[in-house]
Amino acid sequence: MTGMATVVAFHAHPDDEVLLTGGTLARLAAEGHRTVVVVACCGGLGADPETRLAELRVSAARLGVARVVHLGYADSGHGPVLYPDPPGQVRFASADPDEAAGKLAALLREEGADLLLSYDPQGQYGHRDHVMVHRVGARAASLAGPVRVLEGTAPRETIRRLFAPVRGLRLVVRHDRAAMRAGFTPRSAITHRVDVRRFAAQKQAALAAHRTQVYGRGRAGRLFRLLVRLPVPVFGLVAGREWFAEPGAESARPIGDVLQPAARAEGTVAQL
Repeated sequence: MTGMATVVAFHAHPDDEVLLTGGTLARLAAEGHRTVVVVACCGGLGADPETRLAELRVSAARLGVARVVHLGYADSGHGPVLYPDPPGQVRFASADPDEAAGKLAALLREEGADLLLSYDPQGQYGHRDHVMVHRVGARAASLAGPVRVLEGTAPRETIRRLFAPVRGLRLVVRHDRAAMRAGFTPRSAITHRVDVRRFAAQKQAALAAHRTQVYGRGRAGRLFRLLVRLPVPVFGLVAGREWFAEPGAESARPIGDVLQPAARAEGTVAQL
């Protein structure tokens, strides 16, 4: 891909844009590309949606994102119970996938998007809204025309190694061992690895914008507070890599440039 591109990052909830693609968005914006963040949901269960969306706008500004859009759905929660729809809204997991994909496809066409950042089929760790992002993102890209898709993920093997010590620190919330072991993407299927350590300060500042989460109660709040208080170089070591898998592509090893198609099995692997 040559020239400036328009990249749309489709996420489930406010704060996901930082954790999964924050460094990539900051890097693309710094290089002059137009970046847009779309969230399906307005925040977690029990959270004030206007506050969460306001925090998202601050986070996006710190990443250099040009536009923020909320598709209009409510959070579906993570667990065995899917609560009834709140007044005037539909929980994302209960939404008509074709209707949601139509909304996203219209935005992709409006923006002339070249690339859509979405989620892997597992929704990383199995959250029902994240799985829905994968389904809706894939459908929207096909409706909108020639839009490349990269699915945000992480190496399954790395997550398995990290899960036990993090669990031991009582920083893991809601997610059980089986979900972590079955989630994410095998390393061999990851086509793009992005080094975002140069943008660690921006990514950390964007995470700090989500004050509802940072100063929230429970293990999630403790984890967010730990991350935003780390020295920037340490934060860069912890959160300085982001990973994507391009459906239908094959690569002998991870590559760096998200605006270049992954090499085919016998092709040349692009490098940063």
